[in-house]
Amino acid sequence: MPDTVLLELPYLPPVSWYALLWRAEAVTLEACENFQKGTYRNRCHIVGPNGPQRLTVPLQKGKHQQTPIREVRISHDENWPLVHWRSIEAAYGRSPFFEHYGPELRLFYEKKWALLFDFNFALLQFLLKKTGWPGQIHLSETYAGQTSQPAPLDFRDAVSPKKPAPAWFRPVPYPQVFAERHGFVPDLSVLDLLFCCGKQAGERLAVDGKIRSAGGCQDL
Repeated sequence: MPDTVLLELPYLPPVSWYALLWRAEAVTLEACENFQKGTYRNRCHIVGPNGPQRLTVPLQKGKHQQTPIREVRISHDENWPLVHWRSIEAAYGRSPFFEHYGPELRLFYEKKWALLFDFNFALLQFLLKKTGWPGQIHLSETYAGQTSQPAPLDFRDAVSPKKPAPAWFRPVPYPQVFAERHGFVPDLSVLDLLFCCGKQAGERLAVDGKIRSAGGCQDL
């Protein structure tokens, strides 16, 4: 097991991303990059009564692709927190552990967050606490480029909505709320796993063999 891996910070990350974190003793979150569109940085996936659903945190207008990630501002032109919370409640209100975690999670959607990074980090800390991950979390102080010599244990964007789940990720089926309608839907937000399995979520975070970093530099 490695000492530290480098990961980007998603919004309510998918199970495959969380599996990477779960195998590490410590994680450094990329805090010095520029925002990248079309990633999990401001979106997640859940499954509700009508099937899989994407939740996207809207951002203030501008060229976010060139904006430092810790300066990306959330738009509150519309009441998206209420929409997200109602979607989460509809998806998991009948789940076994909603009454345990739902009330605390709701508080995150009742606060008006200004910065995307702060919102994502607060949610991640909530998830880490509830799933019982024993490792340490750090924020990067400088940016490690990926173009020529990727940093060791660099797994930034190894998980992306633009491509299939990584080959090393082995989804372990678990009871989902709407499985009778939609079957088992793999690699949703880890929120799905938490509400359905509680503290046993860690037992469902399995991978096959070695995991190769996004830059092909080192295996986990």
